[in-house]
Order: sequence, then structure tokens, then C-alpha cells
Amino acid sequence: MNESNPDPVQPAAEPEEPSGRSGREPQAKNSRVPLMLVLLAAIAVVCWQWYDTRSRIDGIREELAQRLRASDRAANESRVLAQQALEGAREAQGKLSVLDNKIAESQSQQVALEALYQELSRSHDEWALAEIEQMLTVASQQLQLAGNVQAALLALRTAEGRLARSDRPQFIPLRRVLNRDIERLKAAPSLDVTGMALRLDQLIAGVDAMPLHFDERTLTVPKPAGPTGASGLWTRVLTEVWGEMKQLVRIRSMDQPDAALLAPTQSYFLRQNLQLRLLDARQALLARDPARFRSDLETARAWITRYYDIHAKTTAAALTNLKQLEATSINVELPSIADSLAAVRNFKVSREKAVR
Repeated sequence: MNESNPDPVQPAAEPEEPSGRSGREPQAKNSRVPLMLVLLAAIAVVCWQWYDTRSRIDGIREELAQRLRASDRAANESRVLAQQALEGAREAQGKLSVLDNKIAESQSQQVALEALYQELSRSHDEWALAEIEQMLTVASQQLQLAGNVQAALLALRTAEGRLARSDRPQFIPLRRVLNRDIERLKAAPSLDVTGMALRLDQLIAGVDAMPLHFDERTLTVPKPAGPTGASGLWTRVLTEVWGEMKQLVRIRSMDQPDAALLAPTQSYFLRQNLQLRLLDARQALLARDPARFRSDLETARAWITRYYDIHAKTTAAALTNLKQLEATSINVELPSIADSLAAVRNFKVSREKAVR
């Protein structure tokens, strides 16, 4: 800007040379033109740069504004999504709380059901063990008193089946003891005590039907039909007197000369005593007393042979049964089921101690 106004300075610097002033003016003018062009070019460049920078700044500002608006929209959307997520989380938290309450309630119900199931199972097991103990007690009594092996086997098999249906591991030792006693009873010699007792009952019931060697019976003499009138009356009276006289003496043939003859009043006591002997033999059979059993049977057979008619069918059948019963040995050692009974009782005691 200072170079564009040189005229006021130059006249003051060169006052003494007026003649040369006109020659330097064209040169100065020629030198100012390039300067003006350079200045114009610089101004144009500066303007262009300023415009370009301004355009870029405007573009950047517009882009930044768009990005800010997009960011605002994204932030709004994120805020809405966050709000929705927060509401969903709150709702889920509420549902989770409800589920937790239901789970806690179901767990408490499950615990109560398990306790009830354990109580019922324990009660059922205790009831089953009590029933098994009762069965084994009765079977042991039957085995000791009557030698009833089949009843003991039935009781043991029933008890083992009850334990097998429950399918509990704690019953395995108890089932092992029961199976061992079952195998011991299977291997034991069989003795039909019930059948022998029934045969003795039949003998006792048939004592009254067996005839004696001399059985006093009242004979009924038929009254002859005679003519009516005085002669008929005397004839009937004489006939009745003769019949009464014949009743005073009887003559019978005896097959055994040494047969014992009993009075009518003694025959009743003989039959009663024979029945008592057979009853005592039955008691000895149930008590497993072979000496008393054999002695009673021998005495009964001797009485029948001496006092009864051995040719009668009933007497012969009774003697045959007595001989067969005498030939049967009742001195058989039967195994005991005390191990099974003790195992059941010990198991019950251990369960009661565990519950306490």
C-alpha cells in the first residue's frame, strides 16, 4: 500500500532535477503493474483459500451438525430403548420375584412331601415288619408244637415276598436270613403230623362202632299170635314165661377162648378209656413225644385185641391204622426259624433307634 503512492515523496527528494522526472515516470508505471498483478493474484489466492476454507468449514459444520443430529436421534433412541429395557428389567425382576416365591413354595412343598413320604414309608415298613414278625411268631409256634413245616415255609415265603416287593436295599440282609431258613426247611424230613392227627381223630370217632367180643344186647322175642279166648290167653302167658326163662341163660360160641368178657356197665368205661388213650396219643404226637405216643398206641391196640371182635371190619381197620401209626417215627429233628424271627426283631429295634 505504501508503494502505490510514491509521488509526494519523490518531488521532495529530487527538486533539482526537473528535466529527468519525465523520463523516470514510465519506468515507475511499468514497475507498478507487475506489483499490482502480484497483489491481485495474492488477493485472489487469499480469497480463494478463504472461500475454500469457508466452504470446508461450512461442510464440516454441516457434517458435524448432521452427525450431532444423528447422535441426538441415536441418543434418544438409546434413551427410549434404555427406558424400555429398564421397564422390561423391572417387569422381569417382578416376574423373577414371583418365580422365586413359587420356587421357594414348591421347595417347601417338596420338603413337606418328602417328609410325608418318608413318614408314610416308615409307617408302611413298620407295619410290614410287624406283620412279618407276627407271621413268623405263629409259624415258629406251629413248627415247635405241631411240627407244621408247610405252615412255616408258607410264612417265610410270604415274608420274603413282602420284602421283595418293597425293593429296599436295607432289607437285603433280612431277606438273606429268610432265604437261608427257607432252604433249611425244604431240606428237612417231612412228617405229616396233620394227617396222623386226623387218622387218630377217625379212630377216636369209630370206637363206639367197634363191636366187643361179648356185647350184651336186649333181644326182642316176637310174641306169637294165638287164638283169642281163654285158651289163647293161657297159651300167650305160657309163651311169655318161657321166653323170659330163656333170657336168663345164653350160650354162645367164642372163637377166642381167652377173650375177656365184660359186664354191660363195664363196656361203657372201656370205650371211654380207649378214647382217652387215643386222645393222649394225639397230644403226644403234637408234643413230639415219641415214647408216650408209642406207649399209648400199643396200649390201645392191646385193648382192642383183647376186648373187641377183631373179625369185624371196623375193628380190623382200626388195628391196621394203629400198626401203621406205630411204625411211623415222629422223632424227627426239625430246623427252627428263630434266626429269621430274631433278624426281624433286631431290624425293628435298629430302625427305631435310627428314628430317635
